[in-house]
Amino acid sequence: MVVAPLAPLHGEPSVSSPQVSQALGGHVLSVLEMRDEWRHVRGEDRYEGWVHAGYLAPLLQAPPENERLTSLGCTVHGSGGRRRVLPPGAYLLPDDSVEQGEAVTLDALRRRFPPDSAAAAGTARLLFEGAPYVWGGVTPWGADCSGLVQTAYRLHGLMLPRDAWQQAVRGEDAGTNLSALRAGDLLFFSDRDDARITHVGIAMGDGAMVHSAVGRGGFAIERLGDRDDLYVERLLSRFKFGRRLTAAGR
Repeated sequence: MVVAPLAPLHGEPSVSSPQVSQALGGHVLSVLEMRDEWRHVRGEDRYEGWVHAGYLAPLLQAPPENERLTSLGCTVHGSGGRRRVLPPGAYLLPDDSVEQGEAVTLDALRRRFPPDSAAAAGTARLLFEGAPYVWGGVTPWGADCSGLVQTAYRLHGLMLPRDAWQQAVRGEDAGTNLSALRAGDLLFFSDRDDARITHVGIAMGDGAMVHSAVGRGGFAIERLGDRDDLYVERLLSRFKFGRRLTAAGR
């Protein structure tokens, strides 16, 4: 189990290896391999990476799901007076108490964040506004395109895989007509010759899209009808298709 607010997942068992994703505090990881102080792990989204053992502790017994508290962005005190700031989506540890911010039960989370993709689009806009672009990031402290999507939709109970190319096979075909896309539809882009998906954004309705892009430095809302914006023009030249999620995120 991750005992830090978040743990970087690396491509190789080395601190100098690039970060490929992040695991949030309180989340359980399956250990696939141990190499000195490094652990090759897999999260519940099936994504794999290497994490240093210093971020982890053995899980003796998982708390009942309906008793587990999910951070909506809070500061907690833990054992020995340890103070931690938890990103949205992290789980509180059993001995944590909330000092500032909010943490909610699963039932309260589902009432606040219904399993609706349009509502998830609104959450992405509010939660990630101002977040810088960070490769492998999944929090408002820094996120990449697919990390923003995965975290926002997960809060709404819509489970998606980690990378954009994996997310691109979920849901139903929403076509290529931008004006027909609904709020909450996912837009997929590619800058590769083989058309493998490399970027994802979320339709907001009325021709708007929210995403995290290195070309914008992070969080941005694009007006896709603004053909005077050269960035938008380049982005649209790479647009491939939209996908529409069901309540099950499939």
